[in-house]
Amino acid sequence: MRQVWITRKGGPEVLEVRESPDPQPKAGEVRIRVRAAGVNFADVMARVGLYRDAPPIPCVVGYEVAGEIDLPAERAGERVIAATKFGGQSEMVCVPAAMVAPLPKGISFAEAASIPIVWLTAWHMLVELANVRRGQRVLIHAAAGGVGTAALQICKKFEAQTIGTASAGKHERLRQLGLDHAIDYRTQDFVAEVKRITGGRGVDIALDPLGEFKRSFSCLAQTGKLMMYGASNVMPGERFNPLQAVKAVARMPFFHPLKLLPDNKGVFGINMGHLWNETELLAGELREVLKGFAAGEFKAIVDVEVPFAEARKAHERITSRANFGKVVLVP
Repeated sequence: MRQVWITRKGGPEVLEVRESPDPQPKAGEVRIRVRAAGVNFADVMARVGLYRDAPPIPCVVGYEVAGEIDLPAERAGERVIAATKFGGQSEMVCVPAAMVAPLPKGISFAEAASIPIVWLTAWHMLVELANVRRGQRVLIHAAAGGVGTAALQICKKFEAQTIGTASAGKHERLRQLGLDHAIDYRTQDFVAEVKRITGGRGVDIALDPLGEFKRSFSCLAQTGKLMMYGASNVMPGERFNPLQAVKAVARMPFFHPLKLLPDNKGVFGINMGHLWNETELLAGELREVLKGFAAGEFKAIVDVEVPFAEARKAHERITSRANFGKVVLVP
C-alpha cells in the first residue's frame, strides 16, 4: 500500500509517498481501503516537530478516513467513516470496529473524511462541555476552518448567535452558512469588536485554536467558558520560527483559581487525541453528529481534494490560511 510519510522535520517538501506492507487487522479491528483522509493543522505541527503526541519521525499521521471495509470478509464492501489514531493517510488502515460508522447517505468519501475529527471536536466543545443553548453568543475563531465551519452549523442548530473571525474574503460564504457577525482579524481588533457587538456584555462561549487565550478570555461574559483547542499562532507561516513561537507562548496567560472564582468563568483544554480510549463517549458524540447529517441540518465543507503525491500542497493550503473548510487527501 502507499502512505504519506513525514520523512524528517522540516517544510512541506519532507512529505513523501512510500510503499509499505498491507496491514492486517487484529481482533476487534476492521481494515478499511481508504478513499479519502482528512488533513489537520496537527499534521503540520507534527511535520515541524511541535506535536509531541505524534509518533517519532519518520511517521505517518492522519486521524480520520472514509472508505470501504475489506476485512473481515463478512463486512467487505461496507462504506464507512472512522477516526484513526495516526496512520490514516494510507491506502489501507486498521481501526477498532467501535470507531467505525456507516457512511451517511448522499455524502461523498471526501465529505465523509472531513467529518470525524473536526465535527467531534466542535460537538465535544459546544454540546458536551459548554452546554450551548438558544440565544447564547459564541465567538468562533478561525470560523472558515474545519472546526469553525462545523461549530457554526452546530450553533445554528441550537439557535445560538455566532461571532466569527476570518479574513474578509471569507465573510460572505460564512454568512451563507449562518454566521451572524463577521470580524476581519487582519484589520480589526476582535476584542473591541466583540464588546461592540454584544453591547459590552461579552460572549458565553469562545472557541480558540489560535493561542490567543488571554484576549479570548477577556471576551467572556459572566459564566462564560473558554475552549482552548490549539495554538496555531506559534507557527503563523509555512516555516517554524523559534522566535515567533516564543513570543506566542509568552502571550499565553496563567489562569489563577483566585481570579477565576470571582469572575465566574471557566477554562477548558481540549485534545481529542487524548480521548481515544473514551470509546463510548466519542462513539456517542459521532452518532449525534451523524444524526444531524441524516436530518439535513449539517453539511460537510470540503475545501479541496489533494492527491497523495501532492500532499505538500495540502499542508501549504492550511498554513497559508487559504482554506475554507476541510482539506482532504485522496489516494
